[in-house]
Amino acid sequence: MTESVEDPTGPAGVPSPGNEPAPDPDGGYPAARLRLLQDETPTGPDRRAALARLTDDWLAGLLARHTTAAGLTGTALVAVGGYGRGELSPRSDLDLLLLHDGRADAGALATLADHLWYPVWDLGLALDHSVRTPAQARKAAREDLKVQLGLLDARHLAGDPDLTAAVRTAAYSDWRESAPKRLPELHDLCQERAARQGELQYLLEPDLKEARGGLRDATALRAVAASWLADAPRGGLEAARARLLDARDALHLTTGRATDRLSLQEQDQVATALGMLDADALLRQTYESARTVSYAADVTWREVGRVLRARSVKPTLRGLLHGRTAGKGERSPLAEGVVELDGEAVLARTARPERDPVLVLRAAAAAAQSGLPLATHSIRRCATAGRPLPVPWPAEAREQLVTLLGAGPHTVPVWEALEAEGIITKLLPDWERVRCRPQRNPVHTWTVDRHLVETAVRAAALTRRVHRPDLLLIAALLHDIGKGWPGDHSVAGETIARDVAARLGFDARDTTVIATLVRHHLLLVETATRRDLDDPATVGAVAEAVGSTRTLELLHALTEADALATGPAAWSAWRGGLVADLVKRVAARLAGEPDTEARGAGEPTAEQERLAIEARRTGGPVLALHARAEPPTEADTGPQTPEPAQEPVGVELLIAVPAHRAPGRRPSDSPAGAPPRGVLPAAAGVLALHRLTVRAADLLLLDPLDEGPVLVLSWRVAAEYGSLPQADRLRADLLRALDGTLDIPARLAERERAYARRSRAVLAPPPRVTVATGSSDTATVIEVRAQDAHGLLHRIGRALEAAGVAVRSAHISTLGANAVDAFYVTGQDGAPLTDAAAHEVAAAVERALG
Repeated sequence: MTESVEDPTGPAGVPSPGNEPAPDPDGGYPAARLRLLQDETPTGPDRRAALARLTDDWLAGLLARHTTAAGLTGTALVAVGGYGRGELSPRSDLDLLLLHDGRADAGALATLADHLWYPVWDLGLALDHSVRTPAQARKAAREDLKVQLGLLDARHLAGDPDLTAAVRTAAYSDWRESAPKRLPELHDLCQERAARQGELQYLLEPDLKEARGGLRDATALRAVAASWLADAPRGGLEAARARLLDARDALHLTTGRATDRLSLQEQDQVATALGMLDADALLRQTYESARTVSYAADVTWREVGRVLRARSVKPTLRGLLHGRTAGKGERSPLAEGVVELDGEAVLARTARPERDPVLVLRAAAAAAQSGLPLATHSIRRCATAGRPLPVPWPAEAREQLVTLLGAGPHTVPVWEALEAEGIITKLLPDWERVRCRPQRNPVHTWTVDRHLVETAVRAAALTRRVHRPDLLLIAALLHDIGKGWPGDHSVAGETIARDVAARLGFDARDTTVIATLVRHHLLLVETATRRDLDDPATVGAVAEAVGSTRTLELLHALTEADALATGPAAWSAWRGGLVADLVKRVAARLAGEPDTEARGAGEPTAEQERLAIEARRTGGPVLALHARAEPPTEADTGPQTPEPAQEPVGVELLIAVPAHRAPGRRPSDSPAGAPPRGVLPAAAGVLALHRLTVRAADLLLLDPLDEGPVLVLSWRVAAEYGSLPQADRLRADLLRALDGTLDIPARLAERERAYARRSRAVLAPPPRVTVATGSSDTATVIEVRAQDAHGLLHRIGRALEAAGVAVRSAHISTLGANAVDAFYVTGQDGAPLTDAAAHEVAAAVERALG
């Protein structure tokens, strides 16, 4: 291994060794460094190299000056780590090793070290330093993997070059000798770091260095290559690493801090510094770079495992070899033209991709179904020699794609390998617009393209529930394809899905079904959680959109798969129950049957009637709190499902309040047949004070004894944390709220101030309140979208009360930090509001929340 020879000339105005004098050790370096960092002319790589040369000159001058003054010989100053590679970012720390031959006085060495380290600290730069002989450096490397990795990048700065050469030679020799033992240790370190930091290509605020696919992994790949056991795929790897370094440089320059985390509030500035359109463009490029590094790492570590296995060394690289494996060197048939060899799916010797355009899909499907990785060289051979598929696709190609998508979790690594080699965009040109596209909604775990694949993975577990698994899997793959275009992604996606389905060779009827599923993939969950299912207009609208029971069956499975693939906050047993209830009602409507199992609009349950009678008899309010476990959904039981969110489900709170107990009101204050005013915000405020999150709310006005109306509120609630409060405490506070002795707004404001002191400020978009026209024939639907917060429902209730409307029912939906709530309201006459009045109410609520 030889060191590269650097170009002696640098960017204009930047000193370089050999053609410019070294900066003055006492003051020239800080000024020259500042000029370089303020100069916008050099690009990222040029700036890093120039900064490294400038720092080299400065440190070399310090060493020469103080060794001469002290009369010391037999010393050398060595840069290691990132500085050793000459990749010095604006706020990077300096990794320095002061070597000596062991003959110098210890006191003199300590004084020399002080003369080197203190000027660095005085400039506010971080420093990682050590003073060792070559033998001590070699011993430290053998004992500490990180030290050994740093020495692989050792670069001579000043002093005796023989000392540096001895350390470099020993470092590479020891590394290659110990590689079979050290590489598994390095792999474990990478895995542990990935578990802590996550995958860079999916994080909204990624750590450019530590996350999986970041700069640390790129450095690890260099170390693997130096071992001579395996090498990473080189295509695009250096360019990806350079882009990550450029992003880190811009981050350092815009923040003035030594940070590697690309925070949301800094992404626009970093994008501008890099000359990009916006933060999304920055994230997309960052994700693409991280994906290149991650793919190279996967291939490289798999190759390391294969080599160690071939050497009969027991590999400890967990997760490198998947599924069953044939004997070493043996070929086991998997499909036509595809065999298993050494734990990978590879092309058979007789395979001819130039004559078989379906071969790449057949190989991918066989690999995924067998739980094997698809060999990189096989993918590249298909990419370079394979013929494009005819349009429309032949039946076999379509079937192989469906087989690939139906393989469950094993689909993901095979799909990623195809995507890394550019095959997916050749097969599906529309994929380019969603590839590596970020999703700003924190509810989403993945980028758009990975979410589509994950949805197909989830759908694969639901294929036994539907009559056409192929349509379900294709719709899952395409349901968010419209996010690459402006406007409503469901509308755009319908058009794209229709074109893609025709391209894949589906007939006109199947193409229409796929397009309908994509267009309405959000319909069931949004309707179930935000609309009144007892309103006939709700069921009728869904039935009209879906059109048939078979399409409804597919849409139900797609809805569940989509939500499960989104993230923990998007699905629960509660949401699943609501969707299932809606599907049952819609299926009955489509079949022309009466909805006999569903409770009719306004019809009370036996428990609600019992509480209403007791409230009238005792003067109320009366509370009943029922906590019951609900079984997980079918997809929750699959082995690929992550741990479900730890949130209580199935907790029902019933509150019955006689109309005369409304705070400061008489029964005559409310419109005929409407709930007494003031009860909804009072009850919502009490629940917020007790840290109960409302998932759904229904209001029903009963008169069971013909002695006056009783308001029954049915809530589905969950504790924010800890256990549920005692019903007696809830009742006591509700009594105080109804009597006007509990100042709920003041208590909530006090809690909000305390919460704000303990938390970071959240930059949230302003609330939006709209009228959902045509959603009901008997009421006006007001929809509120806002940042979820303590007492939000209480504030909305007060605003609606102030607007003079009666709330018939409320449907609460919380996704992560976002609340989407729908309120069915009527006017004083119990009828829906006029359009003008409805928009006035919406504007008033929006002002109250702003």
